[in-house]
Amino acid sequence: MTSTVPASSTRTAEGAALQAVLLDMDGTLVDTEGFWWDAEVEVFAELGHRLDEAWRDVVVGGPMTRSAGYLIDVTGADITLGELTVLLNDRFERRIGRGVPLMPGAARLLAELARHEIPTALVSASHRRIIDQVLESVGRHHFALTVAGDEVSRTKPHPEPYLTAASGFGAEPERCAVIEDTATGVAAAEAAGCRVVAVPSVAPIAPAFGRMVVRSLEEVDLAFLRGLVTGTR
Repeated sequence: MTSTVPASSTRTAEGAALQAVLLDMDGTLVDTEGFWWDAEVEVFAELGHRLDEAWRDVVVGGPMTRSAGYLIDVTGADITLGELTVLLNDRFERRIGRGVPLMPGAARLLAELARHEIPTALVSASHRRIIDQVLESVGRHHFALTVAGDEVSRTKPHPEPYLTAASGFGAEPERCAVIEDTATGVAAAEAAGCRVVAVPSVAPIAPAFGRMVVRSLEEVDLAFLRGLVTGTR
């Protein structure tokens, strides 16, 4: 985890209202879920295996160990989990080295959160090396804190990543708004006790108590997130 803001300085003056915004990265903030799938397809093709498109819904949003392990199991590829993880990260890193497209509405939302000095964190299942490269495109100044999948003992769908981020801000999880694009990420945020905005990228996500589902970040602004936390939305 990296942080640039002391936890004691992150509480909002509104007390019981919104205390922090925690954003997923791939598919939520940046349009890279397709990059991961393309990297997986290419690597497995070189190993002599063709990936079934139906497997994409299984691996999307998951931690590297789960996604890579699943693909090894279903293909029977002769490769270790550690070896495959290195290959996938290398292939993905080459792709994002050419630039990372932001999701529609992402730049506006990040600017609004910064303008109102809302504590904002990036919470991803991706490894630190990947997050740091993506931040070169997105702008690391938007985030006072970042949590990588290889920096926690249990990553999504376990709540630890979001509990870690909330703790880093000295915030109560139920006063944090999380923005996620996959069922795996939503499960992690809700298990942590956070309020969730789901912006499905690959597979659909159903609405539920304490969870709003929208089509795009263009539908999300600070007022929306405050309403989600206070129960007025």
